[in-house]
Amino acid sequence: MEIISEWGFLFIGMAVVFGLYMSWGIGANDVANAMGVSVGSGAITVKQAIIIAAIFEFAGAFIAGGSVTSTIRKGIIDPASIAGSPELLVYGMLAALLAAGIWLMVASTRGWPVSTTHTIVGAIVGFAVAGIGVDAVNWGKLGSIVASWIVSPLIGGVIALLLMMSIRKLILNTENPFDKAKAWGPVYIFLVGWIVSLVTLFKGLKHLNLEFSGLESFVVATVFGLIVAFIGKIMINRIKVDANADRDYHYASVEKVFTPMMVFTACAMAFAHGSNDVANGIGPMAAVVSVVQSGGDIGQKAGLPIWILVLGGAGIVAGLATMGYKVMQTIGTKITELTPTRGYCATLAAATTVVLASKTGLPVSTTQIAVGAVMGVGLARGVGAIDLRVIGNIVISWLVTLPVGGLLAAFFFFLIKAIFG
Repeated sequence: MEIISEWGFLFIGMAVVFGLYMSWGIGANDVANAMGVSVGSGAITVKQAIIIAAIFEFAGAFIAGGSVTSTIRKGIIDPASIAGSPELLVYGMLAALLAAGIWLMVASTRGWPVSTTHTIVGAIVGFAVAGIGVDAVNWGKLGSIVASWIVSPLIGGVIALLLMMSIRKLILNTENPFDKAKAWGPVYIFLVGWIVSLVTLFKGLKHLNLEFSGLESFVVATVFGLIVAFIGKIMINRIKVDANADRDYHYASVEKVFTPMMVFTACAMAFAHGSNDVANGIGPMAAVVSVVQSGGDIGQKAGLPIWILVLGGAGIVAGLATMGYKVMQTIGTKITELTPTRGYCATLAAATTVVLASKTGLPVSTTQIAVGAVMGVGLARGVGAIDLRVIGNIVISWLVTLPVGGLLAAFFFFLIKAIFG
């Protein structure tokens, strides 16, 4: 307790710096995953992706992310094990932030789309095992996270594959694909609006004093979807057949129809990602602030101050703007060749999977969902359309994330502990 009161201001300062660093990593890696498909398909530019992310990631975190975040990262650490030594939680969360930030920076510079969730989980497990003891970790929770590594890409891939098959059947493999694209376009845009509003309502808006039943959620989501579809229809109606482009590529005009639709899916993906991952990423920062401000009282929950959310949002946008292009390149161009139709399927599939995860409580990774969805789109054209070497590198980077995060966090935990005693 004395350490907390003596060094509290410094701990908060360190949490802010390390939290900003990790938020930068989230932007450079995780948000780049969310935006990579849209950029890779040519629907939006990197600059537009940054603007969309800045608005919708923050909106997702603020509106659907909830105002409360668990100080003990999703129940991974048993609070009873550190009740008498709150400074251990502070050391650990600072170490976890720094470790996660460093690993995300390394991964981003190499263009590896690793998982922010798994990075921070690995880091927290690392400091808990090394600094507190094996029994301090909820291994059941960790097991479910590992299981999600397999589940999330599969779900994303299957949904993307089904969407791509539907577009082929309803649009591409018809006598007049351009007319069919304009006819079915609003329906596909409706799906985007419907899903992004569902994720918001399913996650809950308790902090805004708004609660909806399941039926009410579906009704509100349907109305929102219809509004978005109407806006999309106006945009689609302006698109004309490009005969010259069609000579070079038979579906060039069809792809033009899907280009504005990709803007909607990019917004949806950013919003869904913000609602799920951004608040989690800045959770450790909130934990440190909470422990210090309470004088060492380790509560199960801590309010998420707006200034932390703003700080996290600023770091995320900075990360995407400065380093995000490398991961965007990997996920948007290197796995398989993406066009607006394929990009639409991959992004909507990823956003849909996040919705399902929000409803069922599956601890999934946005990163792996996005990669799985892109693979699903690639598989629609056969295994040969996927660069398996790139996939192999991505999978390896996933596998090493947990132990690397853990080892780094353990090292920094003991370093910080040695400094402050």
